[in-house]
Amino acid sequence: MTTRPQPREIDVNRLPEDVVAFLDAGENLIVTRDGVPIAAVTSVQPDPGPPREDYDDVTVVATAMKLSASARMSLSAELGPDYLVLDLHSAPATADVLLVPPVSPQLIGGLRAKFPKARVVLAEVEDAELGVSYHGPVRRLLDAGAETYLTSANVPHLARQLDHAVTQRQQLEGGAATPLEIAPPS
Repeated sequence: MTTRPQPREIDVNRLPEDVVAFLDAGENLIVTRDGVPIAAVTSVQPDPGPPREDYDDVTVVATAMKLSASARMSLSAELGPDYLVLDLHSAPATADVLLVPPVSPQLIGGLRAKFPKARVVLAEVEDAELGVSYHGPVRRLLDAGAETYLTSANVPHLARQLDHAVTQRQQLEGGAATPLEIAPPS
């Protein structure tokens, strides 16, 4: 009977920052030499246990976007203590909000069936630092030069929105019409 040697330990403070960031994000790493894999580093995340079912004191946001643990934690921290951001697969069916990238109407319908009480919020987001990239049609249209995107249930509502968009813009610019620019992600 052969006994495997115990794995050796290394303090995370001795590792390069980018490696630590991957491990903190729950990523697994393959170490290569000249393109040939020589080792694997597996992130060990604490087991969160079974999902809670009693979230009455917080707004539960289920993310249907593939986000690293650090991206989810960052979103949760930015929202504050009244929010809990969970991955779609660990969120309870009673989630309050479902954060979804631009997807098909059929997928939205399937997600609505899984989270019947959740408000579905579509989002396009780009965060290079956290490795998040969900571009969609609206972002592409704005990047191409469109100034505003309006959604209206009827023509009178469209007229009010359009008037507001035009008059607000003229007030801000003193009547001059120049295209809006989208600030690069910070």
